[in-house]
Amino acid sequence: MKRHLLALALLATAPAYAFDLGAALEKMNDPSVQKALSIGKKVVKANTAITEPQEIEIGNGIAANLLGAAPLVKNDGLQKYVNRVGMWLALQTERPELPWHFGVIDTPNVNAFAVPGGTILITRGLYEKLRNESELAGVLAHEISHVLQKHQLKAIRSSLGREWQMELAGAVADQKNNSDAKNSLKAFTAGTELFARGLDKKDEYEADRMGVVIAARAGYNPYGLVGSLQTLDAVNAQDGAMALMFKTHPSPAKRLELLSASMEDRLDTYADSAKEPARFYVLK
Repeated sequence: MKRHLLALALLATAPAYAFDLGAALEKMNDPSVQKALSIGKKVVKANTAITEPQEIEIGNGIAANLLGAAPLVKNDGLQKYVNRVGMWLALQTERPELPWHFGVIDTPNVNAFAVPGGTILITRGLYEKLRNESELAGVLAHEISHVLQKHQLKAIRSSLGREWQMELAGAVADQKNNSDAKNSLKAFTAGTELFARGLDKKDEYEADRMGVVIAARAGYNPYGLVGSLQTLDAVNAQDGAMALMFKTHPSPAKRLELLSASMEDRLDTYADSAKEPARFYVLK
């Protein structure tokens, strides 16, 4: 984990530029990325479940790749604040022991990413549209839910199909064969491409439902996520900063519709008792 923290710190010093998934994919041959891919060689049987350490290792590699495309915003106060909110939310879940990390990446695009193993990244463009801490908590809780449900890992398996099984089964059988590295690269590429393609809509809806519950457990107004979705719904769909969000997520209007139907008035008591913290960190 120390190596991962060091990698985050080093990447934060890189120059900022617009988030480019294409640039992230071009970094696949980097030695550090190949090292992260070696996790596939630790799994002997195709039907062996991914262990938590393996999930974390896979996530670390993907997170490093994403941060190579868009580094963290150089604002220690912002990063510490977002991590405090995120860690408090994560402690309310069934996986508090994961090495959770939260960060704001330096791109005007509006989006958020959850990486297997507990790394959550939101864009500066999205953060600047949030109005209070409850909305931030709602967004982070949504992404935390993806990690809890292992949505990304399942999507990677689904996209690779039998190749995923062949990689896990064959990597150990012939570690000296160069094809092992190529197969591992396929799995890692699929994991990174996932952020350009998006998850299944049902996974997004599930993360919305789970997210409001996690936020309520943590003492936040559960309608914080609703507020952020209403803001996004009001943004012009032709806004270039929203392009990736609209491509990788269901429309905010549809998410609001389904979330309203599932919440009804069940969480109103939590909303009434929640007090909005006055410590929201405003980017200048």
